[in-house]
Amino acid sequence: MSTQGPPPAPRGRPGCLLVPARTKTAVALLYDEESENAYDVRLKLTKEVLTIQKQDVICVGGSHQGRNAPSSPSSPIAKDPRYEKRWLDTLSVPLSMARISRYKAGAEKLRWNAFEVLALDGVSSGILRFYTAQEGADWLRAVSANIRELTLQNMKMANKCCSPSNQVVHMGWVNEKLQGADSSQTFRPKFLALKGPSFYVFSTPPVSTFDWVRAERTYHLCEVLFKVHKFWLTEDCWLQANLYLGLQDFDFEDQRPYCFSVVASHGKSHVFNVELGSELAVWEKSFQRATFMEVQRTGSRTYMCSWQGEVLCFTVDFALGFTCFESKTKNVLWRFKFSQLKGSSDDGKTRVKLLFQNLDTKQIETKELEFQDLTAVLHCIHSFIAAKVASVDPGFMDSQSLARKYMFSS
Repeated sequence: MSTQGPPPAPRGRPGCLLVPARTKTAVALLYDEESENAYDVRLKLTKEVLTIQKQDVICVGGSHQGRNAPSSPSSPIAKDPRYEKRWLDTLSVPLSMARISRYKAGAEKLRWNAFEVLALDGVSSGILRFYTAQEGADWLRAVSANIRELTLQNMKMANKCCSPSNQVVHMGWVNEKLQGADSSQTFRPKFLALKGPSFYVFSTPPVSTFDWVRAERTYHLCEVLFKVHKFWLTEDCWLQANLYLGLQDFDFEDQRPYCFSVVASHGKSHVFNVELGSELAVWEKSFQRATFMEVQRTGSRTYMCSWQGEVLCFTVDFALGFTCFESKTKNVLWRFKFSQLKGSSDDGKTRVKLLFQNLDTKQIETKELEFQDLTAVLHCIHSFIAAKVASVDPGFMDSQSLARKYMFSS
């Protein structure tokens, strides 16, 4: 086996870096889950293609050169044929917009030391099983890195056709957790994208400008909340990490690490899983960056609300903070800076209480409002405050990152 490129990531910090594109070769097993048979294949990874090679016997000399099986000479003076075992290309899997799966479809069972690569057109590498966990992890990172490099190229091409306010910040494959009627759980592949003001959920990647209007779901970035659910450092310290971080929403029956959720308007939630911890960290950072850019671009968002039968307008402004004014007269009822917000509470449905500190009296003033989509408003407030803090303290986002904080530390 020969390998070119950077050394593998240190043990105990799985996938903490997206290694650059590289070339690798190795002998692995191609496994058939139905027959449970496996045989050696040779893998050849380049920047754009994963090639599967099978060993065959070919004639390299004599009168039958090139044939795959020996036969009797056609004449007494014919030279005896010579045969060699060689690796021959049998399948090539393009890596552009390809995805990787380590899980058995339907059963949701993790394939240890094994994964499958599926091309955009559906061509599969088959289940590739490696002889050691370290080798399997190295190949998983290497193939993922090459797919990531090609995805970045596709993003750059797409951004050439988009305005500065509608650029693609990040995109890639994930698995979405679906809840069945019988409480069973299953995951389906989805393609996510952060582009301009929106967060997109696709069943297949957008390969043309027309595909962007065919998303299954589209949400405004300022109105969604990104949350890391779980990730694995190593098997032996997974429980310790959860207890230390206070993550109580995990269970051992759910075998998928590297999960995150996106909570959108009206409380609708999507739970996603990625294959590597480095991918989880990139998604977290990308959501923060895309939301920050959108807040700065829009500057403010206004929502219709009401209180005690009166129709009001509530504005969250990056420069001014919070403003409430009458819908008809535009008369400003009150205005507070972001720094004056000291707390909030809500009924989980439509009503929220915002607690502001009066700068003159130092007393707390409570403002109660009712919104049709309370979740969107609360997420918008969170997005604007986070962007405001980040504009003053560039290290704020990094300090808030669970995934990157614990995956980049030893």
